[in-house]
Amino acid sequence: MGSIAETPAAIDPATTEMQSGLRIILFTDMDDSTSITQRLGDAKAMELLRTHNALIRDALNAHSGSEVKHTGDGIMASFVSVSGAVECAIAIQKAIASYNDQDPDTPIRVRIGLTAGEPVMDHEDLFGAAVQLARRICDCAEPSEILVANVIQELCIGKGFLFADRGLAALKGFEDPVQVHEVNWQR
Repeated sequence: MGSIAETPAAIDPATTEMQSGLRIILFTDMDDSTSITQRLGDAKAMELLRTHNALIRDALNAHSGSEVKHTGDGIMASFVSVSGAVECAIAIQKAIASYNDQDPDTPIRVRIGLTAGEPVMDHEDLFGAAVQLARRICDCAEPSEILVANVIQELCIGKGFLFADRGLAALKGFEDPVQVHEVNWQR
């Protein structure tokens, strides 16, 4: 499930909609972006956001992720490989930690959430419950943390990732609590 240009047979030319298919959805969210802007000013905060964007986009490119959209202080991306998505999330956190080691005065902290499902595509954007769930899992994560839905943890069996069970999370808009796991990326 690459971009629309990569899979023309799956497109309805009348609507530019793509048929749904399994995707891994990743959301990032830069912690405290509003207070960073207030503290640093618009120009310096924008410079920090550009650094954030570059670090995330470098990781997406290295792990075959597709940026779906920029959310103002984060990025929504999709993947066809579960392990590639988790590797990308780890690479993002490691790149940001490395940046923070070199510039401790203006650290960047990012929360990341992932799930898998069959979103629907409309005009090169993804919609549906899987997208909403990934966003809510991201919102549930602490700064510098990667949280994944149970489906991601289960699909990564045998891939060498370390997960910590974080229990059931009550997520806004979802009737039933969702089992989430933290990815141990600091090993």
